[in-house]
Amino acid sequence: MSFLLLFIVIPVLTVIGIFFSKTHMQVKWTAVIGMSIQLILAGVLIYLFLAARAAGNTAEILFSQDMVWYKNLNIHFFIGVDGVSVAMIGLTAIVIFAGIFASWDVTDLPREFFTSLILLAAGVFGFFISLDLFTLFTFYEIAVIPMYLLIGIWGSGPRHYSAMKLTLMLMGGSALIMLGLLGLYFNSAPGGGALTFNLIEISKVSIPMPAQRFFFPFLFIGFGVLGALFPFHTWSPDGHASAPTAVSMLHAGVLMKLGGYGCYRVAVFLLPGAAHEMAWIFLILTTIGVIYGAFGAIWQKDLKYINAYSSVSHCALVLFAVLMMNETAMNGAILQMISHGIMTALFFALIGMIYGRTHTRLINEMGGLMKVMPFLAVAYVIGGLASLGLPGFSGFVAEMTIFVGSFQHNDVFHRVCTIIAASSIVVTAVYILRVVGILLMGKIKNPEFNHITDAKWFDRMSVVTLIVGITAIGMAPLWLSDMINNGLVPVMQRIMLAGPILH
Repeated sequence: MSFLLLFIVIPVLTVIGIFFSKTHMQVKWTAVIGMSIQLILAGVLIYLFLAARAAGNTAEILFSQDMVWYKNLNIHFFIGVDGVSVAMIGLTAIVIFAGIFASWDVTDLPREFFTSLILLAAGVFGFFISLDLFTLFTFYEIAVIPMYLLIGIWGSGPRHYSAMKLTLMLMGGSALIMLGLLGLYFNSAPGGGALTFNLIEISKVSIPMPAQRFFFPFLFIGFGVLGALFPFHTWSPDGHASAPTAVSMLHAGVLMKLGGYGCYRVAVFLLPGAAHEMAWIFLILTTIGVIYGAFGAIWQKDLKYINAYSSVSHCALVLFAVLMMNETAMNGAILQMISHGIMTALFFALIGMIYGRTHTRLINEMGGLMKVMPFLAVAYVIGGLASLGLPGFSGFVAEMTIFVGSFQHNDVFHRVCTIIAASSIVVTAVYILRVVGILLMGKIKNPEFNHITDAKWFDRMSVVTLIVGITAIGMAPLWLSDMINNGLVPVMQRIMLAGPILH
């Protein structure tokens, strides 16, 4: 049995344990134990992967397992990892572990809440280890579907509207993805032979350019909907604002990364010729998305909406870097997914904790919170500094890698797009510093806030876990960057081989 199966088995066993738990406290501790094991497994996987590479194992995929699932259509349960997917598994494990502690105050149907949350995480883990496109799509749906229940039942504000809007738009993206995957399947054996959903086998064949041109938009837009591709991003701010704290953390921190990962792993990797041809169209859209999200955040008054629009900007930057299709920029795209995943999870955790004490998310109603909740205030400042790209934090490493890689293109178009996208750093600094100033500094505007308490032990567990991730990557990024580069090698080879076809 592959070691990777544990990443699916442990969440399932955790859900079973939750069903047999008799009290609310048993439900929470069962979730903690299960996701703690998952976090330890992620650490072990990273160690084993790095050890295998250090020992000279140059295989494209490690820890693979291949079982026939549906023979008639040649569908396999094929799993395995490279450096990129190992990094994404580590991100998921950190965010779901922190999310459990951030949900400690959930008292309304906690059994059902934690079950849905962990099933969502199981779908994400399965997505990142899948190498059969049908299996990958199955786990994609498992990850997306619980969002409707988590927002519709446990959300706030116009939660039913937000849950339905999110579900309809993501299901629309899923329909496009399915069409694109079927296009890959029926073009997976152009020279004759058995059709396949095997991602590795498809990457070794040359799909005809007419088919690539037709199916690439389906896949890139389909995954791009979840990755906040402009103008299909509108579900994201409403979904974030209405979701409960842990759901916002997983939504922005992990689930949106499925979109960027799908664009990278499926659309660009398997259809590189069309990616070269059509990249300029999507580069324009992603550049707009980066700037639009940053300026959108400036005008918001609600803390969650500020972070939601910030996530639109940062996730658009991921797609922007993927479309640059050189090794440095794509390395930065993966680093950005991991950095933003931890960073935005920290923000949403802190926003939930602040709201739980002040009962408001409007920044104009707050002020001077540094005096009454110093731990949470300092953590918010750290998250803000990471978001605006301060050296020493993960955001700086990711964004610098993206912009250096993007500027390596010698043509005017790519460089102009890079300059415009890079200007979002200035806008990000404006809204981050503005919020920190209004929220934490000065006098306390509401006398009732003089009596609120600082972080409790479970709040600190969630926050410290995420801050350690941000600072660890920022201070020592090379091991992660090298691991990602190992996974990029076959992708870059295929992209470079496809380039001359167009010239």
